[in-house]
Amino acid sequence: MKTNACRLLDALKIPYETRAYEVDPEDLSGQMVAKKIGLPAEQVFKTLLTRVDQNEIVFAVLSVADELDFKKLAAAASGRRAELVPIKEVQPLTGYIRGGVTVFGSKKSFPVFVDESVELFDLISVSAGMRGLQILLAPADYLRAAEAKLVELTRSASSSREGDAQ
Repeated sequence: MKTNACRLLDALKIPYETRAYEVDPEDLSGQMVAKKIGLPAEQVFKTLLTRVDQNEIVFAVLSVADELDFKKLAAAASGRRAELVPIKEVQPLTGYIRGGVTVFGSKKSFPVFVDESVELFDLISVSAGMRGLQILLAPADYLRAAEAKLVELTRSASSSREGDAQ
């Protein structure tokens, strides 16, 4: 099946493969997607739609195994505060539903920030723009096609432990 995301990669002559999986509407977690497509969670990347300083919309792309550090995202986007866009606004802004959001072929073009952990792998998986279908491609190709900025977006293990202690 060809999605808009696939068509965009085709137009850019970027090699990729797709991997379909059965969708469980009760569990749309990235961990479950990773399990179903047979990749470690660290290699499967989620695309979050966020708002910086209650104004600018940006995509944050990070491994499903990690948690977004909103302060790091805000700093990367030259802002002070970041938050997730409410689910009801995601489809009108991107054209995609929860569990199928991708930066490729979005209704509007928003800045893309990708966690630097993407470079640890030869191959990553991202949504193909619909639930039940993933795109597998090289991180460098993803970054180029997404016109993404590579930044640190996740909470470090030490800061997580410090947060647990409070």
